Amino acid sequence: MGQIINIEITDLAIGFAIMIIPVSFFLYFKIKLVKSVLIGLLRMVIQLSLLAVYLEWIFDKNSALINSIWVVLMILVGVSTSINRIGLNWKIFVLPMILASLTTVLIIDSFFLGLVIKLDYVFDARYFIPITGMMLGNSLNHNIVGLTSYYSGLSEKSDLYYFLLTNSGDASLAKRPFIAEAVKRGLNPLIATMTVIGLISLPGMMTGQILGGSAPSVAIKYQVMIMLAIFTGCTLNLFLTILFSNRYIFDGYQRFKENVFK
Repeated sequence: MGQIINIEITDLAIGFAIMIIPVSFFLYFKIKLVKSVLIGLLRMVIQLSLLAVYLEWIFDKNSALINSIWVVLMILVGVSTSINRIGLNWKIFVLPMILASLTTVLIIDSFFLGLVIKLDYVFDARYFIPITGMMLGNSLNHNIVGLTSYYSGLSEKSDLYYFLLTNSGDASLAKRPFIAEAVKRGLNPLIATMTVIGLISLPGMMTGQILGGSAPSVAIKYQVMIMLAIFTGCTLNLFLTILFSNRYIFDGYQRFKENVFK
């Protein structure tokens, strides 16, 4: 493979000039997104710059404790973002969501890092942090869609839920259509993404590895593994969040509580 081409800071600064195109469209059509975009860009640059410093230090130490703390912080940020974006009650959902994410990370990382890649040191920062981060990042997006569908469905279609509960006498059967709809809505975008990978989409990890000097065949194998981890992780995280939270959002008579949302 050829030598890796480094991007100088000055060249990267020139790259920001391309933002003139979308900003011009926003200004011309009077779309009030310019401020949000500029704030987003600024936050992205600051966060990634700090991340570069953190990861250099984390990769150098390569400590199981430090790496685990970093992953726990990622989980906490993801959980808080999900709760705020959906508008859920913190007291009810923070514990179920944290437990669901921790369980998902434990299962997925143990399987792929220990069994598939066969790392001697499962907490190796080079693998543990990026793979876990990609899985949690994708879980965040799909969880928001799926959980919004589930809790909103129970709230807005309470008549259907109580009809099913009364006629079946089984709370799990009454919840099943709402869980099914939530999973469909949450995972459909990810399924659509998988169907076009390699045709109209080149995933970020594979592209990054190729640009970093890896052979395409190696990059593709890692990408397949990552997609398997992401899909399984997203599915597991969504299901576990729903199942764990069900213990708190229904009372002893399986009535849906009114304080689920803020």
